[in-house]
Amino acid sequence: MRAVDLIAAKRDGRRLTADELRFLVDGYVAGRVGDDQMAAWLMAVVWRGLDDTEVDALCAAMVDSGDVVDLAPLGRTVVDKHSTGGVGDKVTLALAPLVAACGVPVAKMSGRGLGHTGGTLDKLEAVPGYRIDLAIPAFVRQVDAVGCAVVAQTDRLVPADRLLYALRDATATVPEPGLIATSVMSKKLAAGAGAIVLDVKVGQGAFVRTEAEGRR
Repeated sequence: MRAVDLIAAKRDGRRLTADELRFLVDGYVAGRVGDDQMAAWLMAVVWRGLDDTEVDALCAAMVDSGDVVDLAPLGRTVVDKHSTGGVGDKVTLALAPLVAACGVPVAKMSGRGLGHTGGTLDKLEAVPGYRIDLAIPAFVRQVDAVGCAVVAQTDRLVPADRLLYALRDATATVPEPGLIATSVMSKKLAAGAGAIVLDVKVGQGAFVRTEAEGRR
């Protein structure tokens, strides 16, 4: 199996198998597939799209690229929320502590800005003394102790998404529904929450432009 053949396959509109997508993800994280080839594949995805089967398989491969947080020892249902992003998106900054204050623990892995948007982590880093780089054990302890933690991905939590997130931002391949879905859900599944709320922004200032795309 070669990355160049998978780039050509997606360019020509063929559905990739779960094994082929896992080959790309594992190879990219390990450095066997370079930025140039992955960027070409991402652009082919923007051009041809991903079907639901490919989205599921790509998401699973991304989750399996690193560790998965186990929140079961907390003995409570832990929730998470994620937005697809848009101009002025600051919901997490208010919602996470509000939900925690109601007695529902929030364990959230957030991202940085993509394209024209500012990410939650970029905003939080403007707060003096706020740490976004907690290791997984410290992340779990904070959720248990104070009921809320909003942090960045560690090197071992979905490393595939961390790499792809930056590459998409640099190659104009952000606004593709399948890539947005796999990025969001790989982080959410790896973070271990028992319930997830998806905040899908739609409109001119968002990556998802129409309600139909948002529902997909």
